[in-house]
Amino acid sequence: MPHAIFLMGPTASGKTDLAIALTRALPCDIISVDSALIYRGMDIGTAKPSQAELAAAPHRLIDILDPAQSYSAADFRRDALREMADIAGRGRIPLLVGGTMLYFKALLEGLSPLPSADPEVRRQLEDEAARLGWQALHDELKRIDPVAGARIHPNDPQRLSRALEVYRISGKTLTELTQTQGEALPYRVSQFAIAPEERGELHRRIELRFDLMLAGGFEQEVRQLYQRGDLTPDLPSIRCVGYRQMWDYLAGEVGYDEMRYRGIVATRQLAKRQMTWLRGWPEVTWLTSGAKDNVQRVVEAVGAA
Repeated sequence: MPHAIFLMGPTASGKTDLAIALTRALPCDIISVDSALIYRGMDIGTAKPSQAELAAAPHRLIDILDPAQSYSAADFRRDALREMADIAGRGRIPLLVGGTMLYFKALLEGLSPLPSADPEVRRQLEDEAARLGWQALHDELKRIDPVAGARIHPNDPQRLSRALEVYRISGKTLTELTQTQGEALPYRVSQFAIAPEERGELHRRIELRFDLMLAGGFEQEVRQLYQRGDLTPDLPSIRCVGYRQMWDYLAGEVGYDEMRYRGIVATRQLAKRQMTWLRGWPEVTWLTSGAKDNVQRVVEAVGAA
């Protein structure tokens, strides 16, 4: 089987810098594994690689969608497999880099056989939510699927409605169906995760990066999205960390200092969730953010694989 490299890690851990360095040491091409970098016009708040970085090391699956569109793990797996086949076909190594762990899982293990969306069922659920409230629908989910009910927040209408839609279409719960795995990834994969040794250091990096985003024009970037008129806080793009908090500020719901505080806290919470995924991830080699031997360690591990 052809070789592939996964480079995973929490936000602000230094994945992009290491990935670009690896393209100079190995014959590899980068594929982004990030549910925010897919959106055009969302550059600053997603810490998207700069034009200079992209010129030096092009990233595939960046800037492929308008923020009004949605993108699923199944969409990612389809697109990533296509890009990986193209890279491998050129005799090079796909280097998949990012922090959207659900995408990595879908790519590595395949997808469970979930039913396709049904517009009529979704309309019924939206009507029920308008009449009864999302809390009532969440109570229903907890009754039929306690595991999904505990995992999905009542204020997450997209995931909540999808879980109920799956049950109403198939008669089986989301938890039951996701226990059935799809086709595994047909590549030999070397897996790496990068993070600072101390949690406090990661928090410091997150706060510094958020402040750099603010200084770099993040407010104006989100204002342009806000003024479009066709985007709402319920869209996956606007729910991205930082964007939702800035959106609330532009809507007059919070002050600037509160927006900054909430943005940093939300980013820390994202990093915590990413680390929780990674601590339970099998067959991963850990790297330390900023360590001078990271490139060498990856090169040696890939060469021995």
